[in-house]
Amino acid sequence: MTMRNKALAIALTAASGLGMANAAVARDTISIVGSSTVYPFATVVAERFGTNTEFNTPKLESTGSGGGMKLFCAGIGTQHPDITNASRRMKPSEFELCQSNGVEEITEFRIGSDGIVIASSNEAENLDISLKQLFLALGAKIPVDGKWVANPNKNWSDVDSSLPNKPIRVMGPPPTSGTRDSFNELALAAGCDELPETADLSKDDHKANCESIREDGAFIEAGENDNLIVQKLISDHGMYGVFGFSFLEENADRLQAAKLNGMVPTAEDIAADKYPVARSLFFYVKKAHIGVVPGIQEYINEFTSNGALGANGYLKDVGLIIPPREQLANLMDKAENLTNLTIEELQ
Repeated sequence: MTMRNKALAIALTAASGLGMANAAVARDTISIVGSSTVYPFATVVAERFGTNTEFNTPKLESTGSGGGMKLFCAGIGTQHPDITNASRRMKPSEFELCQSNGVEEITEFRIGSDGIVIASSNEAENLDISLKQLFLALGAKIPVDGKWVANPNKNWSDVDSSLPNKPIRVMGPPPTSGTRDSFNELALAAGCDELPETADLSKDDHKANCESIREDGAFIEAGENDNLIVQKLISDHGMYGVFGFSFLEENADRLQAAKLNGMVPTAEDIAADKYPVARSLFFYVKKAHIGVVPGIQEYINEFTSNGALGANGYLKDVGLIIPPREQLANLMDKAENLTNLTIEELQ
């Protein structure tokens, strides 16, 4: 009996043991959902895994981090995904949703770093902008004469005369995206906090005012496919786009990055958390599905291997900012022991 057939036999037995409605529905292909930013890295791992083992190549869907968490946390059983990718950490509310639906044992893997960039065509006028100016351009409400009002700024130059005298038009991800969550928290809220009017806001008002993007057409939602933003920027030189650093690197011959707080994004500065909009990338594993769907443990081992995430690993070659050696050692240990994520870690 081949490794794959043995694994499938184990899967059928384990499925019955879990009390699934029908063991016959057991899958022989890993199901992965989640972040569009992590998607290209996970795809490379999945393809290598499918080629170099007797297991099927995992099926990946780019649903966005938030959308992936909803699917992942919906329950136990082969009708639900086994793994979700995320370009930000799981929220406490998502952890609680998982727990309420029986997804009680989850292992978290932080696979590296990424930065969020403001990009444009190489032929467009580049931006040199502070996070404060960025908030005043894209915040849904901004303070005017001491009152928080709907953002009145139409052109970049309305924010500051040093910025281009052309309409504010930025294309970016939807609310289901982890990139959007990170952009709101790391870029908009950080810029908002530089305003003196922010000091008097309550916690709820701070979130409502400082992490909300305007909806009057200045910010255009592009869906979960970051490549669509890239294509739009290349054809429209008046447009700027928000996406992960890896997409900028893939299109460095056609796109340029704005300076944020005086810094052009580099892999080194992002890895060192010096770039102002740097964030961590993750995947989460549903432990109850290990032994039910063949290959999950082996896929984890591949993703956390030195060959993938090491200093000369293949994920570095495709643009992932890999974890330091000590963090990689911790990842390998976690892959072996599958330690459970706790709510305390997320708070």
